[in-house]
Amino acid sequence: MADAIAVGPPKLEKKPVKFSNLLLGAGLNMFEVTTLGQPLEVVKTTMAANRGDNFAGALSRVWSRGGILGYYQGLIPWAWIEASTKGAVLLFVASEAEYYAKSFGASDFISGIGGGMAGGVAQAYATMGFCTCMKTVEITQHKIAQAGVKPPSTWATFMDIYRKEGIRGINKGVNAVAIRQTTNWGSRFGLSRLAESGIRRVTGKEEGQKLGSLEKILASGLGGGLSAWNQPIEVIRVEMQSKTEDPNRPKNLTVGKTLNYIYSNNGLKGLYRGVTPRIGLGVWQTICMVALGDMAKEAVEKLTGDKVTAKH
Repeated sequence: MADAIAVGPPKLEKKPVKFSNLLLGAGLNMFEVTTLGQPLEVVKTTMAANRGDNFAGALSRVWSRGGILGYYQGLIPWAWIEASTKGAVLLFVASEAEYYAKSFGASDFISGIGGGMAGGVAQAYATMGFCTCMKTVEITQHKIAQAGVKPPSTWATFMDIYRKEGIRGINKGVNAVAIRQTTNWGSRFGLSRLAESGIRRVTGKEEGQKLGSLEKILASGLGGGLSAWNQPIEVIRVEMQSKTEDPNRPKNLTVGKTLNYIYSNNGLKGLYRGVTPRIGLGVWQTICMVALGDMAKEAVEKLTGDKVTAKH
């Protein structure tokens, strides 16, 4: 009788972080932010900073700051720096976190959420903190221009904040960014999976069967749009980083102090200012990543000669 062959559990392997994956992510993010991404970001930030404005009022306010170019304030260099680096940070950290979560026995679903949440926190502290701060400063400081004074250049503003407040000054609101990113990635991942399951039930597809492009856009769009439930954190982040003057605003703002300040002045409605352009931004990001992902994937593979393994 032949000896029984013992079959152990499959060996756990860490996902490699390839240059082609990083290039694909950076390319798609750069395209997304340079087209509709930054205009939606500017409108969202304007509404969050000026909570008396409705959507039409915010559009008018942005236009008054420089016409069409007003919608691209903060794009160069801050939005480009953020777009070209945040994907790399997410991939590196999420890959490590997912690997260690699985090594402790977590399921693929839980380790996927955990990896995304850890990656989101790393994004905030490594690159997004100072980028979002400087973008918000660019968008909100243009009241100076309205007063007839030429506003300082981006780099002059950056150096001025750094000289006065140091690293903490250019990373103002970074804790709020970290909370936003970790809840974003956790909820986006979970809600997208729920949407995919619903689409499969409606269309009669088996679990694991590939969804079509439109179905992927719908699932990811729902995940991204519904993730805007955490808009209060985004409004808090904008207020902490804003250069608008208000003598009633507390000094040395923390997340808790900012929450109380916004709620006491604008109520619950104020905490959800800018949610409409944020949902639009989530949908546009999804269209770029899913609809353009396959074309970008082919181009990157031709350029690098390396097979892209990242999901988009």
